[in-house]
Amino acid sequence: MAPFVRSTGISLLPKALRWLLYPILVVVGVVAIAVAMVAVVVSLAYPNLPSLEILTDYRPKIPLRVYTADGHLLGEFGEERRAVVSINEVPTIMKQAILAAEDERFYQHGGVDTLGVLRALYANLLSGGKRQGASTITQQVAKNFFLSSEKTYTRKLYEALLAFKIEHNLSKDQILELYINQIFLGQRAYGFAAAAQIYFGKALADLTIAEVAMLAGLPKAPSAYNPVANPKRARIRQQYVLRRMNELGYITDQQYEAALAQPLVIRRDITDAPLHAEFVTEMARQIAAERFPDDVYTRGLRVYTTILREDQEAAYQSLRRGVLDYDRRHGYRGAEAYVDLGEIRSEQDEALDELLADFQDSEDLHPAIVLEADSRKIRAYRRGGEIVTINGEGLKFAARMLDDKAPPNKRLRRGAVIRVQNDDKGSWRIVQMPDVEAAFLAADPHDGAIRALVGGFDFNRSKFNHVTQAWRQPGSSFKPFIYSGALERGFTPASVIADEPISFPASVTGSQAWEPKNYDGKYEGPMRMRTALAKSKNMVSIRLLQASGVRFVQEYVTRFGFEASKHPPYLTMALGAGSVTPWEMVTAYAVFANGGYRIRPYVVREIQDEKKQVLARAEPVTAGDENLRAIDPRNAYLMDSMLRDVTIYGTAARASATLRRKDLAGKTGTTNEHVDAWFCGYQQTVVACSWIGFDQPRNLGAGETGGTAALPTWIGYMARILRNVPESFMPEPEGIVALPSGTSGKGPAEELFYQENAPSELEPEPPLDQSVKPED
Repeated sequence: MAPFVRSTGISLLPKALRWLLYPILVVVGVVAIAVAMVAVVVSLAYPNLPSLEILTDYRPKIPLRVYTADGHLLGEFGEERRAVVSINEVPTIMKQAILAAEDERFYQHGGVDTLGVLRALYANLLSGGKRQGASTITQQVAKNFFLSSEKTYTRKLYEALLAFKIEHNLSKDQILELYINQIFLGQRAYGFAAAAQIYFGKALADLTIAEVAMLAGLPKAPSAYNPVANPKRARIRQQYVLRRMNELGYITDQQYEAALAQPLVIRRDITDAPLHAEFVTEMARQIAAERFPDDVYTRGLRVYTTILREDQEAAYQSLRRGVLDYDRRHGYRGAEAYVDLGEIRSEQDEALDELLADFQDSEDLHPAIVLEADSRKIRAYRRGGEIVTINGEGLKFAARMLDDKAPPNKRLRRGAVIRVQNDDKGSWRIVQMPDVEAAFLAADPHDGAIRALVGGFDFNRSKFNHVTQAWRQPGSSFKPFIYSGALERGFTPASVIADEPISFPASVTGSQAWEPKNYDGKYEGPMRMRTALAKSKNMVSIRLLQASGVRFVQEYVTRFGFEASKHPPYLTMALGAGSVTPWEMVTAYAVFANGGYRIRPYVVREIQDEKKQVLARAEPVTAGDENLRAIDPRNAYLMDSMLRDVTIYGTAARASATLRRKDLAGKTGTTNEHVDAWFCGYQQTVVACSWIGFDQPRNLGAGETGGTAALPTWIGYMARILRNVPESFMPEPEGIVALPSGTSGKGPAEELFYQENAPSELEPEPPLDQSVKPED
């Protein structure tokens, strides 16, 4: 009989198998508990996640931007530099580069990339720490908008939950658009469109494959991979992105090789505006801030000025050229400063750049430290490691400061800080930062729209706007307003006035005896008023003012926009002893240019919000409205005729001779002791004023008149602006009579008169001493 066996109904497992199964059951249990706990946390946390309104109603901090009238960016103001774009405006290659660098499975996962998480966990377990992340683009959006950057598991959990919520409420393209516009990319750039402008000076659509790869590599570590601060590391990161793009099939092998080989031109001076209009930009900023003080730098306001790009470029370059030419005429002043090179170990020592930190570039005037110098050659260090050699013609300007007899505190020697410039032939030469200042303003004489404004030589050196803030004596450039007043008092261009010495006792001047003189101390006797203005005769201007009545003229000049209080009622007003700004002078000369109407210059045309809706718009007054009539149209016509003579055979004859046109009008101006030099003038389409002088008034130097120091800037501007503009002349108004002038040689064949002042016949002009050269 078989032995009895108790049956339990359960098949017993081998002992070894039981030992294997127990750990698995424990792990499953732990996982189940963890999942349950996560589920509880999620169920409690998810409903309390922040609202996505900040995403669905995306309003980034967009800086205030200032533009020319023809749409070119002048500058921007704000803590964050942004340029918001829609996803449809982003080139495909840019999107592909971002996906290759940050989240290749973006369009496949649901907010959290499980495969990426597992890869990161595995890498972190091997490395023993939280070294590798696995954040998707959606998670980065969640972090950037809602969370801190701390690296904790709690924050990562919330990041994942927010990513799921974002994916549930927004489309993939909406999420990518938010990322492209919000991500920080270094240099205060937020978003790829802003970064494209800041690093390359380009729109997104104009970037090459090599450039998009460089930008796509920035989000991982904007500081470490910044191509301005760390070009080598940026290059390594760019190569990685290009490789990933190639592996993912976004670019071909040929495109990959070409992109690797392409040299990148990075804009290293990110403060540079595309166009030099810093004074205009600051004026526009002040106007916008006054109008919208609360959120002017964050709501994306767009300020459109009246400035025209070509005009502004012409004005800026012409002013710089005029100032530098003046500066060279007065010689080299020596070293700008000295630095201690005792600790410098080599010509590529990084400390050299630190020594140059206090000396900023001024356009093409670059600071450099002299490493060695003798009478034949200078070697100097330029910022960035370039060693420049100056010899031959490049040394001529500074030759006397290389001599052993040169003043010790100015001599060029090792450690001296100098300025160098590349000439037209690509050779280096010594230059210097000028001490003198200048201003230039141009406007449309018919509605006052400012076409160009340069308030000084270098905005970064001095932000003082000489166009609007510098009250200076106008000198002889004020005489046309004296002459205009005389016309109203019955004088005519043919009136004969004595160019002879004159003196006034203290009882007449109210202070002390006054014996004014002509510029050159010479006198030509009786002459017509027209000739006197062309030759800028002081004695004639004084006699005209005296005959017209000082208080009458003081009140009369307010018609042109001048303040009566700035022009005291004394005979010195005839010589421009009052105070004006270039802004006032352009306003005043516009009256002659437009036929007698007072206009109001303005620099901001309109202000738009971030949606390009107009918030404010200028309402200019336009010449032709009789309510704006400042002077008789006949007065404007006669003054235009006389001011054209100034540019044809008078003190500004260089203008018509250089530009080869007869429709230019204007007047030079030089104050007593050559402190200020001016030229103000116009052509029918544009009125402009040029000034040069020192901030602390002092003599500009012998021979530095308005025709020598200020006129060349005006000519340089007009040469470019009037290049394709045909000659045009003011139409003759009713009530003008023309008679044969009776002159021989210079001057018009006919003389002009108000009908009621016309003589029956015109006396010949008195003979003048033609050997005397007209000077201002």
